[in-house]
Parts: sequence; structure tokens; C-alpha cells
Amino acid sequence: MLRPAHLSRPAPAKYKAYTRDDIESLPQLRHLSAETRLDMRAVASVLPFRVNDYVLEHLIDWDRVPEDPMFQLTFPQPGMLPEADMAALRDLLIKDAAQPEITALARQIQQRLNPHPAGQMEMNVPYLDGRPLPGMQHKYRDTVLFFPSPGQTCHTYCSYCFRWPQFVGLDDLKFASRQAESLTAYLRAHPEVSNVLLTGGDPLIMRTSVLRRYIEPLLSPELEHISVIRIGTKSTAWWPWRFLTDPDADDLLRLFEEVRTAGRHLALMAHSSHPVELSTAPAQSALRRIQSTGAVVRCQAPLIRHVNDDADTWADLWRAQVRLGAVPYYMFVERDTGPKGYFEVPLVRCFDIFQTAYRRVSGLERTVRGPSMSATPGKVIVDGISEVAGEKVINLRFIQAREPTWVRRPFYARYDENATWLDQLRPAFGEAEFFFEPMLREMKEAHLEPAYGHRNVPRRKMAIFGHVEWE
Repeated sequence: MLRPAHLSRPAPAKYKAYTRDDIESLPQLRHLSAETRLDMRAVASVLPFRVNDYVLEHLIDWDRVPEDPMFQLTFPQPGMLPEADMAALRDLLIKDAAQPEITALARQIQQRLNPHPAGQMEMNVPYLDGRPLPGMQHKYRDTVLFFPSPGQTCHTYCSYCFRWPQFVGLDDLKFASRQAESLTAYLRAHPEVSNVLLTGGDPLIMRTSVLRRYIEPLLSPELEHISVIRIGTKSTAWWPWRFLTDPDADDLLRLFEEVRTAGRHLALMAHSSHPVELSTAPAQSALRRIQSTGAVVRCQAPLIRHVNDDADTWADLWRAQVRLGAVPYYMFVERDTGPKGYFEVPLVRCFDIFQTAYRRVSGLERTVRGPSMSATPGKVIVDGISEVAGEKVINLRFIQAREPTWVRRPFYARYDENATWLDQLRPAFGEAEFFFEPMLREMKEAHLEPAYGHRNVPRRKMAIFGHVEWE
């Protein structure tokens, strides 16, 4: 049975979002200079900006702005775009240019920001009966990602968000599907899949009645091989009222209970970037209510400069998660997309921060894995820095991969204190390429699906829109 949100339930909070058009009128920003607000409007012309009252009133320390990590995490910053682009955008805004002219320049800049990294468009989109399913991704054998169309927004946008193209009107680059039927049909054809991840955006932006349309079909007996349903969400941090006082909060938690009653594991993949997000009474009450349904909250976030790029912050974050009954899951490396230059941290430093924080916490907090790059071939962990045969190297291994036989296989890169992503690393010991590159090249060039460990079966050509062949 559901536990009450509080002994005396608080008054419902009414959600209100603020966007680029509100930057000049937000009272919290009035102490900033007009030039600073202009810079914020310029960045918000290119990258998504959205914030709500809960974040403004409960999470940002306005006495510490602009250095406050929650401010950095939610508000546009001038360093997020190249200076030449910033100057061009500022000029248009100063002369009060027409919106189509501003949008045209924004589109040019957006296309230069690597909008869909790691082969998401080229290699991840699955096929069913010869047709692409663009609102889905199937990169790893056991897990299918589904992007419900009504869930392709968030209560507040993270300024580093690697899925920023979902929110800026780039419809040709957007993952979204209104067809729950296509998901269930694909899953019936793929019994190797055991996990479904509903993602976005944030699926919990949807009303519960809409969310049910996507989740309830997954509980049918014909999909018994689906043992885990995951929901990617930032709502525990950005809008905990979703679980407490929203009109359908109780119905949402009843849906969670129904998933558990049906014998499925329900995991909320909560994005938790900084300890302050877990420090408020509403956030902690929301976690208690979620856990009372039998759902498990697993926490993940990237290591991002200006927000959480120090070991103390991560150690405190993991301790807070365990204290509140959540599971530390992943520390990610900031992806090579969008405003990466502002947020990225060199891999060597990422490892040092992770290792230092990891040593400071107990065994229960050490469920976390990282630092992990969600790169084209798979999730690659930076596992250490060592010296082998007289050469200083970066130790790497897959913890998830397009080809399951790569998982946990160690490999080594030349030491590079400036590299921030896998494609900037070079193989150690004089090797011409990393062990996985020939097969990955074959997957790309021939558009082959990963064999998912069954190398002896024919493989279908993969995810090229409008064209599919069979071998």
C-alpha cells in the first residue's frame, strides 16, 4: 500500500515553466547585468532552456550565482557556445532581428554541435518487417530504448543535456514514437530483450493515464521475457511534487505497484547530479513514496565541469543516495555533443575524481560504476592509469557493448592527459587500432546489426532509413 506523502499532505504545487522569453522578467535575474542576460538569451536561442519554480526556490543559492552549481546546471552560460557564434547571435538580438533570422542562424550552429553522437541515428534504430522504428533504439542485446512522443520534454532542462536535439525543434533529428503497438510488436519478435527503458525527455512529464498506454502492454503474458521496466527521469530532482501532490500522483504510484504485482522489476533511473538535489524535504518524501511501491531508484549523472567536478561532491552524493535508499549506478563522462567544451573534463582527471571519491565511501556506495563513456561501440570504463612494458597507459574496458563478446575485455590507450573522449585516444603498444574497430567498421559500412553473441546466424542489414536488405 502507498505511504502518504506526509502526515499532513502539503498544498498542491502548481507547475509553471520559464523559458528564453522569461529571462528578462525573472526577478531572480534582475541583479545580473543586462549584458549577462543578453548572453543567456543568445545561448538559449540555440540550446534548450526551461526552468520551474521548484528549482528557482529550492535548489539554487542565489547568493552564490553565477558559481552556484544548480545555476550552472540549469541556466545558459556564455561559455557554452564559441565566441564567434555568440557575437553573431548577440548582434541579431541587439538589433531586434526577426525570429526567422535568429532561428536560421541557430540551426547552422546546432548542426555543428554533433547533435546525435555515438551512432544513434545510423546504428541504433531497429527495423521491424522492413520498416525503421525511429522512436526506438536497440544498441545492446538485452535493452531496448523507447521514446514516447508525449514524454519528449522535461520539468527543467539540464544545461549539459546530451539529448538537447529533442527539445529545440530539430524534428528530423528527434527520437519519438506515438506507437506503443510498434514497441510491443518489436519485443515479440526479439525474445533476447529483457529490459525496456522509457526515456526522453522525461516520461514522467506525461500524465499517468498516458504513461499507462505504454507500460501496461509490457505486462502482458506474451511479453514475459521483459523482466525489467526502466523509466529515465529527472523528476525526483526537478519536480518531486510529481510523486506527492500532482493530481495523478497517487495513480502514478499505483501504476508502479501494478508493475511489481505483475512480477516485473521497476527501476527509476534517476538523474542525480549534485547532493543539493537530494537535500530538500520534497525530494526525500518523493523517494520514500516511490520506494514504498517496490520500485528501485538507481542514480546516475555525468561528471561535468562547473557543477560536480570534485571528489567531495561525488562522495557526498553517493552517501546521500544510499542514506535515502537509492542505488549509486553510474558516473558518466560528458558526451561529445552540444556545449561539451564548457562541461567536459579530461578522462585522466575524471578517473582521478572517481577513484578519490570511491576510496572515501563504504562498500554500499561502491555499487557505482565509472567513469563511463557511452561511445559508439558501447559503454567504456576508464579503469585505471598504469605502466605496462615501460609505457604509461590508460586502462579501459567495456561494461556494455554492441557485441556482447567485447564486454569486460580490457584494452589500453596511450596516456593522454588532454583527451576527453574515446575517439581522441590512440592504442598503446604500437597497435594500429583498438581490437573492436574492425568489427565496428564492418557494422557501420555494411549496416549490419550486432550478432548479439550468435555469430553463426545470418545478420540483417541495419537502420538505414528507407532501405533494408537481408543476408
